[in-house]
Amino acid sequence: MFQSKKKSSFLRKIVSTPIFLMAASIGLFSGCPTHSPIAIAVIPRTSGTMLWEPEHGGAQTTALSLGARIYWNAPTREDDIEGQIALVQRISSQSYQGLILAPDQSRALITPVRRAMQRGLSVVVVGSPLAIPAGDRLSYILNDDEAGGQIAAERVATLLHGEGSVAILGINPDITGILTRARSLETYLAAAYPRIHVLKRAGSFNVPHEQQVAQETLKANPGLDAVVAMTATSTLGAISALGDLTRNRRLAIVSFDPDSFGFENPSLDSVVLENTQKMGSEAVRQIVARSQGHAVPSVTRLAPILVTRDNVNSAEVRQLTSMDWRPEPLQRAWRLVQ
Repeated sequence: MFQSKKKSSFLRKIVSTPIFLMAASIGLFSGCPTHSPIAIAVIPRTSGTMLWEPEHGGAQTTALSLGARIYWNAPTREDDIEGQIALVQRISSQSYQGLILAPDQSRALITPVRRAMQRGLSVVVVGSPLAIPAGDRLSYILNDDEAGGQIAAERVATLLHGEGSVAILGINPDITGILTRARSLETYLAAAYPRIHVLKRAGSFNVPHEQQVAQETLKANPGLDAVVAMTATSTLGAISALGDLTRNRRLAIVSFDPDSFGFENPSLDSVVLENTQKMGSEAVRQIVARSQGHAVPSVTRLAPILVTRDNVNSAEVRQLTSMDWRPEPLQRAWRLVQ
């Protein structure tokens, strides 16, 4: 027992030293090459959220293991399309070999991405697609929004016991993936649960607008049983609107793309969560593989999962939301001393 404690204390000192951290970060524990690393820019829709920070962790961990270098930057708001365009243009004019992009708008980013490819960058678009076919310099790693819509539909049907009304809020026409998940949800309910009535409302990444839409929808439909919020902003709008209204019964909210798990609010029933961590990891692998002359898949789709109060603390959910980007050898060493 004494030796075990002594070993644990020693390992803790080792893995926390600046020399160990520096050695791990440059790849001495993973056999990374010592030549100049490939430089990859990662631009999510925004930063500092539970949806996109795991992408940073996945990209950084994989880059360290492959001897690549990551630059991470993003607009401060998902509706700052001009800010994201400016970032892509700046990256394209500098000495980067790869770009990983989660577009804030499906049309406005087409020209900047094409210019980036013309300047020699290998591009992986993650999350939601652009209207550009995959090719030698472009591939997609997408959320399976078709499956996500079906997951939300099944959850709503379970909550409503196959009968009632649901509003789909936050259908943003500028994001192809959101349109796909909304259409999938509505189609699945119509085919499998025809006694569930569906209302649809367009949306955006603007919180005050989403609050107003949610308030108007709830006031106009006092018998509404559930809400499916397509985005974090529409989720905030629905929760805010519920707080402003006096209701005799609780309305269940199923959310997509949350900023955080807000299960302390009794109205939030569940969250459909994308695997952005794996998107970041696989995107880095594809860019490095292309730089070495290897072929990569044109389109990869990753299935989302349903998170509820019952599984929010599970190992799978903790992994999907982890922002840890320590190299694998350091992660293994750290686990030894826990």
